[in-house]
Amino acid sequence: MNKSKPIGFIGLGTMGLPMALNLARAGTKLIVWNRSSERCGPLVELGSTAVPNATDVFARCESIILMLADEAATDAVLGRGLPDFANRVSGRRIVAMGTVSPGYSLALANEIQKAGGRYVEAPVSGSRTPAESGELVGMLGGEKEDLADVRPLLAPLCRQIFDCGPVPNALRMKLAVNLFLITMVTGLAEAAHFAERHGLDLERFTAILDTGPMASNVSRIKAAKVVRRDFERQAGISDVLKNSRLVIEAAREAAIASPQMESCLMLYEETEALGLGADDMIAVVRAIEDRTAAISLARSTEIKV
Repeated sequence: MNKSKPIGFIGLGTMGLPMALNLARAGTKLIVWNRSSERCGPLVELGSTAVPNATDVFARCESIILMLADEAATDAVLGRGLPDFANRVSGRRIVAMGTVSPGYSLALANEIQKAGGRYVEAPVSGSRTPAESGELVGMLGGEKEDLADVRPLLAPLCRQIFDCGPVPNALRMKLAVNLFLITMVTGLAEAAHFAERHGLDLERFTAILDTGPMASNVSRIKAAKVVRRDFERQAGISDVLKNSRLVIEAAREAAIASPQMESCLMLYEETEALGLGADDMIAVVRAIEDRTAAISLARSTEIKV
């Protein structure tokens, strides 16, 4: 990797902006672009260069980090399926940090390599708070030479980085981690609802959880949020719903049972349908509360009859 060349960074959303800020603070020269240009402001203040379109990023950088919402956004930025695709990726290393399906990532890696480019998938585990503090956990997939180059570049973003082998193993690993995270946080929301409906002291409930063997940084943060009814987004409902679908899709392709994720998928779909897609994932408790209300209504109707 040519250290004198700036690094491109495209995608300054909830996760992307704090990640790019950590790179800039670490002294990385960045060329940045985002569909909503005002998101570039804090980076420009730190000395990064904002450009008017994605094409300029590819023209000025040999390595480009993509932190995009989904596959459609990734295809649009790369010009995939268009004549400009080869021009954008040839001679460049694309570091894709968003969470997409493993099959998509593998196909994209093959297309970039055929066009003369290099590809690394680099999903991260963690939400907005660890992104802000540089405490994400990174997972890398690709050729060994590329992983060796990308690892120091991403060091300011991550507490630890793991090599996962060839594409798409990093994304498969990310989905396995997400499966545990989603079912754990959903179980925490259900447990808090159970305690609250039994009239238990929720502060004592969280104190017991925080002291016990299941405690983690995630459980402490999410338990406090559910007790305070603080649904400000760290990992949004719609994002978790997307990840749930990716896990289930990958499980079905491999003929793997995913009973807990199937239940979580329905709950996050119900939560999004309540208009809470932008809220934090702990807002899944609202869907659980709605189910309880439906049970109570059915029971009261039965008694009246």
